[in-house]
Amino acid sequence: MAVNRRGFLGAAGSALAAGVSSAQPKELPVLRAGIIGVGGRGTGHVRELLRLERVELKAVCDIVPSKAENVQNLAQKAGKPRPAAYTQGERDYQRLCARGDLDIVYIATPWEWHARMAVEAMKNGKHAAIEVPAATTIEECWELVETAESTGRHCVQLENCCYDRVELMAFHMARKGLLGELVHAECGYLHDLRAMKYSNRGEGLWRLDHALRRNADLYPTHGLGPVAQTLNVNRGNQFGHLVSMASKAHSLREYAARTLGAEHPKTKLDVALGDVVSSLIRTLAGQTILVVHDTNTPRPYSRKILIQGSRGLLEKYPTPRIYIEGRGKPHQWEDLFPGYEAEWEHPLWRGLQEKARNAGHGGMDFVMNYRLADCLLRGAAPDMDVYDAAALSAVTELSERSIAGRSRPLEFPDFTRGKWRSREPLPIATV
Repeated sequence: MAVNRRGFLGAAGSALAAGVSSAQPKELPVLRAGIIGVGGRGTGHVRELLRLERVELKAVCDIVPSKAENVQNLAQKAGKPRPAAYTQGERDYQRLCARGDLDIVYIATPWEWHARMAVEAMKNGKHAAIEVPAATTIEECWELVETAESTGRHCVQLENCCYDRVELMAFHMARKGLLGELVHAECGYLHDLRAMKYSNRGEGLWRLDHALRRNADLYPTHGLGPVAQTLNVNRGNQFGHLVSMASKAHSLREYAARTLGAEHPKTKLDVALGDVVSSLIRTLAGQTILVVHDTNTPRPYSRKILIQGSRGLLEKYPTPRIYIEGRGKPHQWEDLFPGYEAEWEHPLWRGLQEKARNAGHGGMDFVMNYRLADCLLRGAAPDMDVYDAAALSAVTELSERSIAGRSRPLEFPDFTRGKWRSREPLPIATV
């Protein structure tokens, strides 16, 4: 399909698009949730939801009955009612989505199921909260957008990294002008997943298949989500075009030969995914963004967060550091902590850090789920919407096509159909 398909703005499109921002305008006494997929990631969401006031976990679905039963036991241990279980095969999520007593459906399944399950939830009148990436193709991105617009339901990508401490602080600094005019950012997902990809459990059951089939940035949102929010993407700014390049695919097969043996069937599999995939995005406001995907090589974990402006820059890895012209010593980094948190801690993190203590991924999982539940309970629009889910997820197919075309530049679809020009930037949220 052409990337700019559905790119025109007609009267019908305008009417439907209005539904996204007006979804669920009234307050809710409680937020009634169901969840599909309760392996490691889904169970993590369950633990956070059980900690939230005015949130009720009503239903759980998984193709493995023992995993659904584990969630029922967790709820009971937390002093909550046992949620109903749906475990009758891979389509039983449809019965969960059809329940009349749910407001939102969480989706934490393998990637290829995300979009279809979210569409099912929205068509049944529920908001959809999808683990990353929200979609694996541009066609799926458009399906999410059009379903959210036609049903008036929220479709939220559960990008927890938008709620980590340093990313929130960078957002706060950028909003208040400390970094000056923003010009460049770097981000990515740099995580040694070789052992997991060749595992016979958990994500190893399906994640390797994507590396065998696609040479693309398969997982762009952890780094790009916070950067997009900081650069006001879909809210006064827009991803413009992208070029991508991939290194050769070598390290994954070398690892398999060393750990499984040269004659093991998995060692003989052809790997499509280059070891390092680099994409360069230019926004319509003129910033550049370097996005890197590296999950096949030995390396320490990093999301490569860097925000650069005309007055200074902030970098998260390997340790959080900052340089502001005229504030510290010339040409020398300063540690971000301690020193900057008293003035620049994001109010959301400051207000929730004690409640988030010991929560998943250093607390950002709790902050994300608290913020989503709080918005829906108040009848407010969530921080992330279907346009964000689509724009971030579209990087996978665009990078794949660019690599296949010898780094051919590709335009981003405008999933908002022009609404990005008048949408207000995200505010600095508070508790």
